[in-house]
Order: sequence, then C-alpha cells, then structure tokens
Amino acid sequence: MNGSESAAVLVVDDEPDVADAYAAQLQAEYDVSTAYGGQAVIDSINDAIGVVLLDRRMPGVSGDDVLEYIREEELDCRVAMVTAVDPDFDIIGMPFDDYIIKPVSRDDLFETIDRLLNISEYHSTLQEFYALSAKHATLRSNKPDSELADSDEFDGLTERMNELRSELDEQVAGFDDTDFETAFRDLGTVED
Repeated sequence: MNGSESAAVLVVDDEPDVADAYAAQLQAEYDVSTAYGGQAVIDSINDAIGVVLLDRRMPGVSGDDVLEYIREEELDCRVAMVTAVDPDFDIIGMPFDDYIIKPVSRDDLFETIDRLLNISEYHSTLQEFYALSAKHATLRSNKPDSELADSDEFDGLTERMNELRSELDEQVAGFDDTDFETAFRDLGTVED
C-alpha cells in the first residue's frame, strides 16, 4: 500500500456506538465504513474491502454466518473477529484470520489491521512470484539456453522474480508465529 492509498476497513457490530467508536479511531489512517448487523454486510460487501472487523454475536445474521458468506463468496479480504465471546474449540474450524476479545484498545485495532494488511500484501507478492516462476520454468524447459541468454524479456522476467523473492524474504522476516499461522492457513489443513 502506498502513502496515498488507504486500506478499506469495514467495522461490523450490532451496537452502533461500538462500531462508530472503532471507526472514529481508525478513520485518520484507513478508509473506514461501518455496518450495524450481519445482513447489512451481506447486502453490501465487495472486493474493495481489505479488512473486516467482525462482531461474532449479532441478532439475525451472526458474525459466524457473515464469515461463512465472505469465504463462500471468495471475497479477497482478511477477517478479524472482534468479540466478547470467549473462544472455545468451535473456533478451530472457523476461517477467520484473527480473534480479538473485547474490550479492544486503539493499539490492538491498529496492530491487528496492520498485521492483516501485511499478510495480504505477502499473499499478493507470492501469487505474482508463483505466476512468474511458472513462466520461467516453462521457458527454461522449452527454449535453448542460447535463446534465453539473448532474450531481454527473459532477463526482465528473471530480474522481476529476484525482486519479488527479496520482497518475500523481507516480509517473512517480520512475521511472528501468529502471522505465519494466518498467512499459511489457506494452504491446507493440519492433521495429526
């Protein structure tokens, strides 16, 4: 994210005062919108949202239902459950990216959003690197070394892959255990 672009954050809570308080704390740094219930999210969410701060227990459409909807629709956003519901073993199968117990401090909100945005950036960089790696491997398998050596396009591809590899290394160097769990959650399930 560059300095002129702010991330879109959706704050969801059935208590408008709570949602508005979080939004007021975040609005100087992020493009913040609010929703006061699960159905409002389902009716309006789109791919422009980068992070959702989602209350778990809401009347009607619960936060669990909203989370399920977001994942089923394959919306490209990170979700942090921000809730007064103490976690139990039922959270193991839930595809959220973070779980924060209320009351939540301003610092907790910013740290959570920043961490989730960093993980999203990592995923984007990794996807680009993977796509370029596939092209690189295909060309290496199907073109003679002499043609590869004479190709400015192949040199540019190799240079971009090296840049991305460096970016990925820098991003991973800043990860803690929670970041690793969140970043690699979608790669598969862990079995005993």
